[in-house]
Amino acid sequence: MEIAECRAGDVEVLERRMPSHSAEGSHGARFARQRAGESTYLIPWLEGRPVDHAEIRWTGCAAPEVRAARPGCPEINGLFVWPAPLRSRGIGTALVHTAERLAGERGIDAMGLGVGDGNPRAAELYARLGYRPAVAYMDRWTRLDPDGVRHEQADPCVFLVKAL
Repeated sequence: MEIAECRAGDVEVLERRMPSHSAEGSHGARFARQRAGESTYLIPWLEGRPVDHAEIRWTGCAAPEVRAARPGCPEINGLFVWPAPLRSRGIGTALVHTAERLAGERGIDAMGLGVGDGNPRAAELYARLGYRPAVAYMDRWTRLDPDGVRHEQADPCVFLVKAL
């Protein structure tokens, strides 16, 4: 497996293999933030196919609750292994370690990430990797249905932090 920063040509491949249904979390939006220097969009490749993605948001989590409690803490956002049979094979762990290494290279001493209340499997992984609860928040995002109609979503989450 190779983990690389997203390139312009990868966006179309990602949309085909892992279609995004989020306005702000679309592959194009994530790549645009990377080009603007606000984030690094990491893509793990296995046998020539993208199998996951995660965006390191150097500007931190967008949720006001998190920004108040952990100002300036970068966030690993949108970690997603696909297809599902590839989960629990170390891909997510490798991606988190890559994000932590990149943060360390920037002199950053803490990294955060959010986990939904309904995702105990991910919460267990993050706990094993040393992430600890810091603040509860509502993850607000816009979902696009197949017709392109926007639907506002709000999911209860916990922002977890690890000292690097």
